[in-house]
Amino acid sequence: MPEFRETTLPNGLRIAAEIDNRGYSAAFGYFVRSGARDEVDHESGLSHFLEHMMFKGTANRSAADVNRELDELGGQGNAYTSEEQTVYYATVLPKFQDRIVDLLSDMMRPSLAEVEFETERDVILEEIAKYEDQPPFGAFERALEVYFGPRGLGRRVLGTSESIETMKCEAMRAYFQRRYRPENMVLAASGNVDFDGLVEQAEKLSADWASTPMPSTPDPDDDKTVPAGISIDRHLEIPDAHQAYLIRMTDGPSAACDDRFATRALAAVVGDEGGSRLFWDLIDTGKAEVATVWPQEFMDTGAWFTYLVCDPADVKSNTKLIEDVIDRVVKDGVQKEELDQAINKATAGCIMQSERPSNRLFGLGSRWLTHREYFSTDDMLDRLKSLDVAAVSAAAKKYCSGESIEILAAKS
Repeated sequence: MPEFRETTLPNGLRIAAEIDNRGYSAAFGYFVRSGARDEVDHESGLSHFLEHMMFKGTANRSAADVNRELDELGGQGNAYTSEEQTVYYATVLPKFQDRIVDLLSDMMRPSLAEVEFETERDVILEEIAKYEDQPPFGAFERALEVYFGPRGLGRRVLGTSESIETMKCEAMRAYFQRRYRPENMVLAASGNVDFDGLVEQAEKLSADWASTPMPSTPDPDDDKTVPAGISIDRHLEIPDAHQAYLIRMTDGPSAACDDRFATRALAAVVGDEGGSRLFWDLIDTGKAEVATVWPQEFMDTGAWFTYLVCDPADVKSNTKLIEDVIDRVVKDGVQKEELDQAINKATAGCIMQSERPSNRLFGLGSRWLTHREYFSTDDMLDRLKSLDVAAVSAAAKKYCSGESIEILAAKS
């Protein structure tokens, strides 16, 4: 059976591992409490920009060295940034544990060279332009901006062209010194892991991380203004769009709320991509290309999304169909048969995902970073199996009948 172990180093770095020596691989990752919600206006997009820069060399390795060594280890490594965290991870054979931890730890102290910063600025701008050209054309970002406001959880992870074009390397260095402190990070591992060796190595490699001087906190933003490059118009006019993209948002459970398990099951019953109520009413009938719902959980709040993609002429009628489905589930709740189906599907998915250390790593590291809490696979299965019709029906009444905001991206 997997064993969970954790410790906190003298410098504040937390280490958490789910150890299963039966595995053929081991996954490692640094989880940093650094995301879009932690930025101010002149830093908008900086967490994601910094993620790119962490691969651009250190005092010990060039950018080419970093990528070459990842290839040499045969590791599957990458990184991602969200509203609340940035994660750097890799999966390797257990015999390469020391080398991958050395590499990832070295990357956590990047050079942040001005020349690399200027080069990567163009890469980020191209990424923003490419993203804005793809459906649903920034509609999800607009929904978050309207629902949460254009700052905090509503701030764009990529930033805007305006914020990236005016960003300074000095601002990035100051942000790095504020957010990439050992007490604000978790080193997580899963699979065939030598935990004692991991702790010993990490303590040596991070020994001087706490000595980095803390820069001053930037001035707060003026909440009476809208950041440059941001619009809170609820209609996005897309001249070349052939379909319409409708997003609705209302309240949802946070990542700390017990309702989250019932709400996930509710989303499967109502809007799963196969076999759900919306699937049979809109997808199977050919009325829409996409008709789905899901909860999105953040540390201290959450949201419930409804998403529709269809011919512009059918938006009104399809929206009415979705509302009818939601109204029925709020009024009558869910049926035991459809809940059992959702639980069986979620249970199978949980078990299959748990077979790979790389899959287990993300839930382990994120949960320990944000809530200092560990959920084993058995814990998750117990939560799923304990769900009943009453709990899921109550979640429908609580989260599907509140005030919502609506964003439409379509040709006018």
